[in-house]
Amino acid sequence: MNKPLILITNDDGFDARGIQALVESLRDEGELFIVAPDGPRSAQSSALTVVSPIRVEKITEKKDFTFYKCSGTPVDCVKLALDQLMPRHPDLIVSGINHGVNSSSSVIYSGTMGAAMEGALKCIPSIGFSLCCDHNPDADMSITIPFVKKISKETLKNGLPDGICLNVNIPYEKDIKGIKIARQAMGDWTEEYICRKDPGGKYYYWLSGNFQCEDRKDNSTDEWALANGYVSIVPTLVDLTAYGFMNDLNSRYL
Repeated sequence: MNKPLILITNDDGFDARGIQALVESLRDEGELFIVAPDGPRSAQSSALTVVSPIRVEKITEKKDFTFYKCSGTPVDCVKLALDQLMPRHPDLIVSGINHGVNSSSSVIYSGTMGAAMEGALKCIPSIGFSLCCDHNPDADMSITIPFVKKISKETLKNGLPDGICLNVNIPYEKDIKGIKIARQAMGDWTEEYICRKDPGGKYYYWLSGNFQCEDRKDNSTDEWALANGYVSIVPTLVDLTAYGFMNDLNSRYL
């Protein structure tokens, strides 16, 4: 029988420490097929490249290990891998490990989670991993390895329902208390842009802001779990339909 085939991607680029940690975590779990962006693609969500060609370059190919870098977005990497590059559909898609948290509303913007959600759209068990390390490119990823192994092995064994992927965030601390299944906290950003003048006197804007989340006081949320030393796992739906509002909305048009 074939070993499980695992597709790995990220949004921090093919040479990021996070993707190296995924490879280290999963090298004994199956055949690894990596297609990752050729540079940082943070906050790309589910963006696709539609106005320019996508180019790929094979970096390495050996037994049970193939590595490509791609000029596109994280979702481009997944779609291209599934449609053109892989010998068969993978048994698991793993994205990350992101250098920075993707809890709460960050899931909407995250390229890491965009890739995982693309896998869920294709009914392939998919996981996005993130480390709460304030985007430090030199972050110590070793603390993530046992959790990546555990969650990936469990998902390979038992699968996930169609249309659902996992958003996994790992606190950046040595003494992690365990894993907590959580819901996505409701948070938002305030004062999102700084306005400045360039030397020519023209205004420009730089993304900034402060994250506000009262929900982190609720112990059912991912924000509470991370603040209290737990790995958070949020089962995340691709289907964005607000089913609870459908009847009310329908009554407005009868």
